[in-house]
Amino acid sequence: MFTGIVTDIGTIRAVEMRGDLRVRIGTAYDPAGIDLGASIACDGCCLTVVDRGADGAGGWFDVDVSAESLSKTALGDWAEGRRVNLERALRVGDELGGHIVSGHVDGVAEIVGAQPEGDSMRLRFRAPEALAKFIAPKGSVALQGCSLTVNEVEGAEFGVNLIPHTREVTTFGERGAGDRVNLEVDTMARYVARLREAG
Repeated sequence: MFTGIVTDIGTIRAVEMRGDLRVRIGTAYDPAGIDLGASIACDGCCLTVVDRGADGAGGWFDVDVSAESLSKTALGDWAEGRRVNLERALRVGDELGGHIVSGHVDGVAEIVGAQPEGDSMRLRFRAPEALAKFIAPKGSVALQGCSLTVNEVEGAEFGVNLIPHTREVTTFGERGAGDRVNLEVDTMARYVARLREAG
């Protein structure tokens, strides 16, 4: 489980297609403190560490990305040099600063607009139609692994505001119209929708 609070921006150092996609991610995390088999949210996707170490360029860890994950996420857009949002898994006693995020991406949203609003940036997204019903004004979503509050919803489109701090400590300062992002809807919204269907 995660909170959607990004704690490092990693850099894709290598991408290699084997049976699955093997990706090496450079990180400021101490590799000695990363267990093999640990879960790290990478752009919002919970991935398993299969190797880790350090070299002259710094610390790194490797993950394998399955064909299923590639088909449901924007991880197929990863290329060497791309920066990615990282979050370590929650530990008992950690502060829950965002909302409960599973790291199981539901689908891919597209940024359809970006507009400055004071010091903030208003981003507008288009969600897949099947997921739009789970997105509500003032509700939570995880986009690229970031816990964000929805401002408004119009059909399958919704908007969020990014304050300067969020743009500085995540990769959203590098994203713009046309970019694809990983979307995880709020788990509570799923249960509420399911209860309504059953009722």
